[in-house]
Amino acid sequence: MKTEAGPYDFLPAAGTFSRGSVTIDVTNSLRHAIVTLALPPGAVVDKAAICTQLGVSRFPVSEALARLADEGLVDIAPQRGTTVSLVRIADVREYMLIRKGLESEALRVLIGKHDAEVIAALHANMAEQREAASRDDAEAFHQIDVGFHDTIFRTMRLSKVKSIIDRARANLDRARRLIITPRRLALTIAEHQAIFDGILAGDAPQAIAAIRAHIDAVMVELFAFAREHPELFDDGAEFASDTDDFPFG
Repeated sequence: MKTEAGPYDFLPAAGTFSRGSVTIDVTNSLRHAIVTLALPPGAVVDKAAICTQLGVSRFPVSEALARLADEGLVDIAPQRGTTVSLVRIADVREYMLIRKGLESEALRVLIGKHDAEVIAALHANMAEQREAASRDDAEAFHQIDVGFHDTIFRTMRLSKVKSIIDRARANLDRARRLIITPRRLALTIAEHQAIFDGILAGDAPQAIAAIRAHIDAVMVELFAFAREHPELFDDGAEFASDTDDFPFG
């Protein structure tokens, strides 16, 4: 994880972007760097160095940072510059509560339909999880993990709700990456398998209990990490004295 501004060699090289989509490409590149922690919470953003690395003018970089500020990923302070925003653990807790409720309902829909295509996709995803974990490829595993939950969630076909979840995902994904370890990978596979076992058995209560337990387990680990590393969180000092676990049962 980089801890200072520049060099930005984790960003695309100059000349990569097409002329018609520079601002979008710069935004996506910076968002990816923030979400994957290449630009960690609290890092100072050096616009000039980014322009040099990407081979673009200041305008698309400024516009990209303004968009990322709207998403809560950077803080722009007049006369003081731009920094990568700290993660708010309170926001993550709320996002995870929303996910727990929505994915529980998605499982009811999925198990009621016995969708063979979704079952096949989940089978393949579980195999991909184990393969990524065997290589200790945390980034690949994270993307496959997201795919597991998306496969379940898309059974609801609620595009507006999904757009809300996707907007919240960037900060949620930052927080989750902070606790990725070989132990967490193994636990996640076991927790996903428990969810999948409930789906295969056509047992909605079993699957729902498993997905709720999985989300709670991730949050408990994240809370523990936040107490140990409060400097990475906007509300870390306040949270350090909070002894509550994920309080939604």
